Amino acid sequence: MSMVEDPVATVVRLLQKNIRVIKEDGSVASIHVSPEWYDRELFKNHDGQITVGLAESRDTKVEISGRLRRRVGSLRVNVWATDKPASSDSGKLMRNKMAEEVNRIVRQNRNKPNTTEYTFAGLGYPEGDPHKAFQTGASTEPMPESASWTELTSEEYQKIWYSDDQRHSKSHNVNGEYALMFFRFKIESRENTVKKIVLTFEGFGTAPAGNGVTTKVWNHVAGAWQNAQSGTGGADETITITLTSNLTDYIDDDGYVWLIARTTNPSDGSTPAILYCDYVSCAIAVNGITYLDIINFRDADRVDVKPFIYRTEFTLKSWCFEDIGGVF
Repeated sequence: MSMVEDPVATVVRLLQKNIRVIKEDGSVASIHVSPEWYDRELFKNHDGQITVGLAESRDTKVEISGRLRRRVGSLRVNVWATDKPASSDSGKLMRNKMAEEVNRIVRQNRNKPNTTEYTFAGLGYPEGDPHKAFQTGASTEPMPESASWTELTSEEYQKIWYSDDQRHSKSHNVNGEYALMFFRFKIESRENTVKKIVLTFEGFGTAPAGNGVTTKVWNHVAGAWQNAQSGTGGADETITITLTSNLTDYIDDDGYVWLIARTTNPSDGSTPAILYCDYVSCAIAVNGITYLDIINFRDADRVDVKPFIYRTEFTLKSWCFEDIGGVF
């Protein structure tokens, strides 16, 4: 049964995935994003905090029968910072930078707050990150748990971080076998709230019998790679798999989605099959709010305590539409 995601969870994830604050010394600030409330102890390990809470939710009819309805939410987003002796940024400056990031993120994602794109940017072996990438050569498509897969090295991961023509390549020179890669994405939303999965592979493949890449997604219920999509180019092309039904079949019990890519044709033993990957991503859209905007914001500093607490409070407006059958 499809479920609606809590708007607070949606906004927390939106901010958490997109916020990037650069400190005056050039380092990336550590920002903790969570549901309400502020926790002074978190400043021991973080440069700033952002909390999200629901102030109000109103249900209005869109048509006279009441079958179609719009749920309008008012959300509190608070930005918190304080002076830290070891930091290159004052608490006030850190607060101002975070407030600018909240403005930027909400503006850029106004019409798609419920969509999260997962990529490998900044990730890689051996960090223990939830997203992983592997490679092998084989005559068939190995299952995700197969021991034949080898994880990419840190240097190889860096080549799939961005769509920038810095490609990782897997070459395999065994007769009748393909060059393969597969990618594991960790989904943070509850699987019953997901309404669409879009998996994207950017790259190409070469082999003696012809160019091309074939991608598939793992159905953990059927125990098979399914929904094949192929390209035929000898240069970068984007291959996309879009899923809108039976989505829980493609999100396993641990919250993983698995994508495989292989050369469409195998090696002949003399000329290798080579798979090139420039970029790969997994976009998840959930049932829930489909619009988010800023109504107002104000500074609300606490200067009656030591050290001072610098705070900016935002009021955000969200909405989602629903009918008797569910949210759309």
